[in-house]
Amino acid sequence: MSTTSSSSSQDGGDGGNGGGGEFEGPSHSRQRFNHAVWPEPFLEALATQIAIDAARTFGRLAVAPALTNLFQVCRTWRTVSQSDLLWQTLTRRIWHRNNLLHPTWHDEYIYRHRTATNFRRRRYIYTTLHFPPNENNTNESLSCHRLALSDYHLAAGFSDGSVCLFHLPTRLHVSTFHPHQRNHLGPFSRAVCGLFFSDNRLIFASLDGDIHVASVNVPGATRRAHLGDVVTDGVLVDFAGCNQWWVGLYAGIPNRAFHVRNGTTEELIFIGGTLTDPDAVIGWHLLTDLREHVGRIRIASQDLAVGFTSSKVIVFDLTNQMILGEEDFARRINVGAADAYDKALVFVNSRGVANVRHVRNLQEICRFRARGGLLGCMNGGYSLISTGGGGIRVWELDHGEDLYIFRERIGDTTAMVADERYVAACSNDNTIHLWDFGAR
Repeated sequence: MSTTSSSSSQDGGDGGNGGGGEFEGPSHSRQRFNHAVWPEPFLEALATQIAIDAARTFGRLAVAPALTNLFQVCRTWRTVSQSDLLWQTLTRRIWHRNNLLHPTWHDEYIYRHRTATNFRRRRYIYTTLHFPPNENNTNESLSCHRLALSDYHLAAGFSDGSVCLFHLPTRLHVSTFHPHQRNHLGPFSRAVCGLFFSDNRLIFASLDGDIHVASVNVPGATRRAHLGDVVTDGVLVDFAGCNQWWVGLYAGIPNRAFHVRNGTTEELIFIGGTLTDPDAVIGWHLLTDLREHVGRIRIASQDLAVGFTSSKVIVFDLTNQMILGEEDFARRINVGAADAYDKALVFVNSRGVANVRHVRNLQEICRFRARGGLLGCMNGGYSLISTGGGGIRVWELDHGEDLYIFRERIGDTTAMVADERYVAACSNDNTIHLWDFGAR
């Protein structure tokens, strides 16, 4: 494993410390509030609303300074900043984080703020990850097509159906999972078309529709949760999920685009949709040629899925199995650069114009000129798109500001993924590149 580090010094004026640190005394103009009696629930509700308004208007990094100003009103108001329940609410509402990785929710909020600041200012540690060849392949005969991140692991899915698991804190390869063998229809029918983490499980699927479940704590052990049927369902072109839902996007058979499963029982609860019907032929071609991007499916929130093809986007309510919104594109988009994360989605059209939309109503947030725009991903605040020459460029999502390009040039990119801390990409030489923006 080779590692190169860039500057990771922290910004001395980080507003994330404002919520629970020491403040200067209130100004004379504000001392008249010192003897007022303000119910704590009222002040917590006020702080929450101010935080939400600041995030919507100026972005998530504006929340901390807004709260700092609020807590400086007087000693009583400052005391509210010590409520861990308040910081739990703010962490969930602003950073959409439900799991506590630090001693307190206040610490969690500060960490999320500083990490997002690192994203904006290009402060990261860069690492390359290496893995042993599979038993029947050398690394050169494989190609990586899917990546997935959790708090502690990175998974990479390959064209032979195998999935390599890495431990992020140590950057080490810890396990390789293989699908159960069966007859193949086309040389790439076993290729991984989607994978995601659900608690301590890794769920991955292949183009032939097989779905496997592996435990991150049991090296190499896999269970086939579903046996695919290409003739009946078509080709599984993309696969995504969360703890509650598994969603497959198929192409090749009319009126069977979406397959939705219960993430707990693994039971199939819905089949339908025509999103990929115009791309049926291209879907079948994936079994012999993996270079096409037919469609993408993303879980934007716990109950909403977003499906893309080159000509259309659909927002699908998973709970009620109904379409909430759809739009035909005036110009075709590059499906590999389309993504959805939490409340926003992004796509890049054939002229290189990126468009950021609200998921629920498809209203435009901003647009920007994307350079390259063939492959991309996003997290809660930033869009990352591969560019010509092997670079990765970063835009912020509130106003489409062009921030920077990564220092490292990695060549042609075959897969990308991002979350609030990491960005991972695989290049065509099967090197996995990892950028860690975690606060330090």
